[in-house]
Amino acid sequence: MNHSVAVCPLEELPVGLGRAFRVGGKALAIFRSRTGRVFAVDNECPHKSGPLAEGMLMGEQVVCPLHAFKFHGVSGVCDQANVCSVATYPAEVVNGTVRISLPLSD
Repeated sequence: MNHSVAVCPLEELPVGLGRAFRVGGKALAIFRSRTGRVFAVDNECPHKSGPLAEGMLMGEQVVCPLHAFKFHGVSGVCDQANVCSVATYPAEVVNGTVRISLPLSD
């Protein structure tokens, strides 16, 4: 089960770039695509621990700033073989505010 958390106004997310947020105890990288879609992923690359929020978007892929590995913004799947996926979180914009769905803690 998930709960939705308000993170920031949409205007605070630069188009094509990421921003780091701490939400519900998690370090997240949140992006807004050129089409207006919002993506939320863990802010650490599983390859070399790069800060994904310092990366950029290529279409719907988050690009790690360290080695340019790409992770799909919705599925988290990496474009490189034998690299773990990054965790993703459902994101939406409600009345101009970015909201992220996080799993409820036990």
